[in-house]
Amino acid sequence: MKVLDELKTIVGSGNWTDDAGELEPNLREWRDMWVGRTPLMVSPDSTEKVAAVVRACNESRTAIVPQGGNTGLCGGAIPDNSGEQILLSLSKMNRVRSISPNDHSISVDAGCTLASIQSAASDADRFFPLSLAAEGSCQIGGNLSTNAGGINVLRYGTARSLALGLEVVLPDGSIWNGLRSLRKDTSGYDLKQFFIGAEGTLGVITAANLRLFPTIKNSQTALIAINSPSAAVDMYATLRENLGDQVQAFELIPHLAMKFVQEHIPSCSIPGIEPSEWYVLMESSDLGNDEMLLRELSSQIESGLATDAVLAKNRSESASLWRIRHSISEAQKREGASLKHDVAVPIGSVGSFIRKAVAAVEEYLPGIRPVPFGHIGDGNIHFNLSQPEELQPETFYQQREALASIVYDIVVDHAGTISAEHGIGQAKKEHLLHYRGDLEVGLMRAIKDTLDPNNIMNPGKLL
Repeated sequence: MKVLDELKTIVGSGNWTDDAGELEPNLREWRDMWVGRTPLMVSPDSTEKVAAVVRACNESRTAIVPQGGNTGLCGGAIPDNSGEQILLSLSKMNRVRSISPNDHSISVDAGCTLASIQSAASDADRFFPLSLAAEGSCQIGGNLSTNAGGINVLRYGTARSLALGLEVVLPDGSIWNGLRSLRKDTSGYDLKQFFIGAEGTLGVITAANLRLFPTIKNSQTALIAINSPSAAVDMYATLRENLGDQVQAFELIPHLAMKFVQEHIPSCSIPGIEPSEWYVLMESSDLGNDEMLLRELSSQIESGLATDAVLAKNRSESASLWRIRHSISEAQKREGASLKHDVAVPIGSVGSFIRKAVAAVEEYLPGIRPVPFGHIGDGNIHFNLSQPEELQPETFYQQREALASIVYDIVVDHAGTISAEHGIGQAKKEHLLHYRGDLEVGLMRAIKDTLDPNNIMNPGKLL
């Protein structure tokens, strides 16, 4: 490929690699579900160099796969097996450009890790609420490209809600500077929204201006044993009525997930709580003291929705409880092969969806171990499936499409979506067409064809 030498010159020495050993971690999805090939990975350290790389690739009709922290679960940041797609890493674009406490905003390069943005905000006595298990390694460009959600969506919204402005390199190599910090702007189309959730198919996000919030002065974390997912929905509704926006996170955890964490993650300590088939991990903030939450939890136990509760006494205990939640995916990986279905239904339908989906997959594949967990407060359930203990991983993976169709049919019957956080990537392209239909997908294709007529931006993903 003639363009390779040009790309090496553009990014400069030390900012590219074609070494197989160095490339290997960037060519596999976290569970090894997708493994690709590339002749070259470039890591430009400025927007101008990103633009020059994209321009050269557009002129030579060379495909580009943008990659952030490579923590996605749908193969959206993995090149195909042709060995002809260039991998564009944003990892060296990791500067905090500016922070304005009075404006409650922060401007950052796309390669900044989520944790580093949280830390920079904290240093300025501000709070950036996007929070997920991979926050130490995922990058904000990838978070925006997949419209990531995380544990605080019910109070602060998804990544889309937190983005005030973007800087984007378009497929022809031009740079759109939309790094605004305005809260109100009715000047035509909100162009940044085209690129949020587009998974790098319309351009490369190189920087973002993000919304900050006042620092949380105090918070309360509780692990609650409950009777069912439907009880969790009822409890959430009551707590929202009584505590309002002080309910910051409300996470559903099944007994099997707790068991996996206990068996595979030695650093996690499971607190003494009455055994239950289901649990809720909740966090409230700025209540002033623990008494209000204790009264609410006591009321939930008296009503029969909950059977027991443990309230963290300090930040260390709170962190230990959240470590359980954030370790579920790692524990499930160590347990064996698993399939992920990141879906969402209306909050009131969560109980019905889980009940019907669990029954359907168990009927189809006896011995399968469903692990539905996630964000009750926004209806986003990670409907994960662990292999039957007696089944080989390869045999289990052969059932991937059939199981996905079973789950997604039930999701759609509940007026839900087949993708709530991790995007479409390679995993759900056919499902997107099936469930969204020709008209909606046709509109997406029209946008793609207009912005990227040569189809160089992450081809084979999403559409």
